Amino acid sequence: MTVESFWLQVDEEELRQGDFLPDCSIPVVGPAFGVVGEPHEIRTDQGDLIIVTQSCDLEQRKVRLVAGCPIFPLAEFEDVNPAFARKGRWNEVLKGRIEGLHLLASPTAPEDNRQALVVDFREIFSLPHDYLADHAKRLGPRWRLKPPFLEHFSQAFARFFMRVGLPSTIPEFR
Repeated sequence: MTVESFWLQVDEEELRQGDFLPDCSIPVVGPAFGVVGEPHEIRTDQGDLIIVTQSCDLEQRKVRLVAGCPIFPLAEFEDVNPAFARKGRWNEVLKGRIEGLHLLASPTAPEDNRQALVVDFREIFSLPHDYLADHAKRLGPRWRLKPPFLEHFSQAFARFFMRVGLPSTIPEFR
C-alpha cells in the first residue's frame, strides 16, 4: 500500500504550525513552584515538539511564546505507557477515540505504521519564539506537516480543547 507523505522538508528559520522540532530544551518546574518566599529551581529536559500555534500568528509575530506539544515514536510512548502496546489500541487512537492523542505518519517511512509518531495534546509547552526560531535554524533541514495533514492535525488539536462535559444528557433511545 502506498501512503502519501504527511511531511515536507524545509530549511528555514521561519516557524509554522506543524513544524517538527527535535531536541528542544523544555523547562521542568518542581513541586515547590509557586510557593511564595521559596527559591525555585527550574531544570530543563530535552524533548521533541511539534508546533501548535497558528502559522498566521507566527508569521505576524503576534506571539512572544510559541506553543508546542510533545511528539514521540510509538515504541518510546509505549515504554512509558505500556497499555498502548496492546493489540488494537493504536487503531483506537487512529480513529480519534482516545482523547488527547493524535497519530502522524513517519516522515521517512510513512507506509510502516510502527514508525508512526504520536502527539500528546495533554501537555503543552510555551517557549520563546526567538529560542525556537534559533533552534530551528541550528537544526538545518527539518520536517513540516503539509496540507491537508496539517489541517487535520490542527482540527484534532482544536477538538481536544473544545470538548464540553455535561452534567446530564438526554436518555438513550431504545
